[in-house]
Amino acid sequence: MGRRAERDAVEQLLSRARAGRSGTLVLRGEAGIGKTALLEYARETAAPSGFRVESSVGAESETQFVFAGLHQLCAPLLGRADALPDPQQAALGVAFGLAAGTAPDRFLVGLAVLNLLAEVAEEGPLLCLVDDAQWLDEASAQVLAFVARRVEAEQVALVFAVRDSDEGDVEQFAGLPELRLDRLGEADARVLLTAGVHAPLDDAVRERIVAEARGNPLALLELPRSAPPAKLAGGFELPGVPSVPRRVEDGFQRRSAGLPAEARLLLLVAAADPTGDTALLWRAAAHLGISPQAALPAEAGGLLEMGARVRFRHPLVRSAVYQAATAPDQRRAHRALADATDPQVDPDRRAWHRGLAVLGTDEEAAAELERSAGRVRARGGLAAAAAFLQHAAELTPDPAARATRALEAAHAKHDAGASETALELLAAAETGPLDALQHARIELLRAQIAFHLTRGSDMPGMLLDAAKTLAPLDPTLARETHLHALDAAIHAGHLARGCGLTEVAEAAHDAPAAPAPPRPVDLLLDGLATRFTQGFEASAPTLQRSLTTLLGNESRVDDDDRRWLWLACHVASMLWDDEALYVLAGHGVRLAREAGALSTLPAALNAVASILVLTGELARATELAAEEAAITQATGAPPLPNARLMLAAWRGRRSETLELHAAMVKEATERGEGSTVDLAQATLAALHNGLGNYDDALAAATPPCEHDDLAYSSLALPELVEAAARAGEPERAAAALERLTSRARASGTDFALGLVARSRALTTTGPGAEEHYREAIVRLTNCRWAVFLARTHLVYGEWLRRERRRQDAREQLRTAHRLLSDMGMEAFADRAARELRATGEHPRKRTAQPTDSLTDHELHVARLVATGATSREVAAQLFLSPRTVEAHLRNIFRKLGITSRRQLRELSLP
Repeated sequence: MGRRAERDAVEQLLSRARAGRSGTLVLRGEAGIGKTALLEYARETAAPSGFRVESSVGAESETQFVFAGLHQLCAPLLGRADALPDPQQAALGVAFGLAAGTAPDRFLVGLAVLNLLAEVAEEGPLLCLVDDAQWLDEASAQVLAFVARRVEAEQVALVFAVRDSDEGDVEQFAGLPELRLDRLGEADARVLLTAGVHAPLDDAVRERIVAEARGNPLALLELPRSAPPAKLAGGFELPGVPSVPRRVEDGFQRRSAGLPAEARLLLLVAAADPTGDTALLWRAAAHLGISPQAALPAEAGGLLEMGARVRFRHPLVRSAVYQAATAPDQRRAHRALADATDPQVDPDRRAWHRGLAVLGTDEEAAAELERSAGRVRARGGLAAAAAFLQHAAELTPDPAARATRALEAAHAKHDAGASETALELLAAAETGPLDALQHARIELLRAQIAFHLTRGSDMPGMLLDAAKTLAPLDPTLARETHLHALDAAIHAGHLARGCGLTEVAEAAHDAPAAPAPPRPVDLLLDGLATRFTQGFEASAPTLQRSLTTLLGNESRVDDDDRRWLWLACHVASMLWDDEALYVLAGHGVRLAREAGALSTLPAALNAVASILVLTGELARATELAAEEAAITQATGAPPLPNARLMLAAWRGRRSETLELHAAMVKEATERGEGSTVDLAQATLAALHNGLGNYDDALAAATPPCEHDDLAYSSLALPELVEAAARAGEPERAAAALERLTSRARASGTDFALGLVARSRALTTTGPGAEEHYREAIVRLTNCRWAVFLARTHLVYGEWLRRERRRQDAREQLRTAHRLLSDMGMEAFADRAARELRATGEHPRKRTAQPTDSLTDHELHVARLVATGATSREVAAQLFLSPRTVEAHLRNIFRKLGITSRRQLRELSLP
């Protein structure tokens, strides 16, 4: 009633899905506002028009059971799971406890569910309804939100009902299309009240009820039921309750309190069990001596429905019944449910109920919870495992064992992202007797939590203290913690507070000795310690060994090596080892894709996209940046700025670059991330060199070089030489060249030596410069970072024109213009065009390509399909469904004027 616009929105969603355009709608509003009624309207509208309808209901007491809500929705669909790729089948099987295996990445489960829904929808449109989504377990909520953001062309419609709460909106569903249900207008409220109350109402009472219900439909139906008939005829309770839902909940409590004792206890058992399993309820009732007739008063009172499943009239009934019960009665109910739950079929729910039935402590119950934590962690339920461990710690009678479990629970809470709770558990752990290693682990975890929460510039000192404490207790962990401290200090850079990079590096020299043979992590630690105490040149041999070892282990990189892959990429960038950087960063993306690790894939894509800018593959870089943005949007993470800034700067887009640069520097400065500021400055220097603003380029390139940032000083040094040479600052150019030369010789890569030759040419006057330009071109031709080869042709051509060698200048400038234009480096290409015109030649404009009409996403799909990949393979790589890939492919064919994959393979994609 009074929901015409809302019904239209649901009908439009279903109509689009039926036509092959999937969609999502989030219904938001207070308790009792009519969300469930609108879900039922969606069901009643969809079913007769050919939709298959599946549903799930969140339950407050189910939030600790990993993937419980997701399994409720997907269980009827699992017959189609055998159509999924093997990794997705395995992930779904482990997540639902149907198979053993490694805990799957949360978003690989999401991809599996997306494709499962798509498979089912091949037979006809599918509607998925999720009520009380605010009470879904965290794993289910994350996966369903991910699926909601990735559906496109699968004939799938998803509708979530989310209750407003004092804690705010459910974070996972933020940003999805939503519809807020407002309260009914007075006219509709009166009609609903009249229809729902089968007793005489005088006008004064009717107006009082309408006023107190405040347009809430459930309140309009339930408030009169809470009042005696006499009051309906001539008076009503006084207002003054804090909220309408609370008033309705109080009414439910009063109605349940008026039931016989046996009926109240049965209601409580039903409220304590979120599964709605009728057989389980009766088994638990039998343990309490409750007869089946006890359900009759609750059913007659409109509080409970007993059928194939146990259903409450409204979720507020469940919470009202449970909260109104005394603590002893709650424990009785949970004990009966534990006794009635089969330990072989559902050991985790049995352990949870048993834990809630304990008064005080109970080692046996605590141990059972601890075992359950291990099982749910193996299924990918970090948050659930943390909750089980926390409860286990609370029930543990022995102080030492309680402290140990609290420490493990703290680690689990931190891994699950609940860092504040983890800190509370650390405080609890510290109250018990701990050995020295446990104290050291507490110190380390506290530092890791602080780093996670703040990325603070004072973190290196905390990590260093933990490393020193660990040194005599766990040498391996101590070395890794020293490297964590170095990584944090490098990240903080010039914004570090307290313990700085030099102090952390000096302390790393006192770390326990490395094992023989040293692992990549050991070589990284020793090399970086040397880098910031003895200098670049002294550290190069050890750091090169670390890269060689990682490259040699590429096919069998373990979790420890994977953790340091991105630090190794920074080292490769520092050493101008373009090949190692390209291979290691690409390997990081492959590992993330294979694991379905959407939590780490965006950072990996962002890194590779940034590298592709420097290889001159701006089109591919743009595709990967678009993929990264799509994934972060789907997972609810913030977008990463690095690749977008580099793309804007190297394309020469001044306004966009300055806007991105300002935001990036502001956020990084607030977080104390000096290294990120240095990246932004080095990138800004490239923009200004491209535009010919050499004074600005010199100002931007100077800070990263002065700070001697690990990776970005190597990026900034050649920019500094060019800017200083062109800005009339020969002394500064010579000083930068001297540093660049010394470091490049220590590195020994063609790329490093090519940059030196180019920079020496820029600072040399007269004919002697030509030899250096030619050497630079030869060396840089062998390198991946093609932008510097193109720029070398440009500056060589500029020099030749100044030397009045017009014909030779044209040859170099034509090459530079062609390369830079094809790359999309507009500012540098414009520089080459101006120089060409100055020689009397008009540069050719870039010819429009058919692929120019494709979006970045479509170009990415086209490139993958052109390699021969099937739609399923492309879908798995891009975390889409095959049907969505096919829809993109149809658009690609239409825009390119082709009709087959073979024709696509024959095209020359940029």
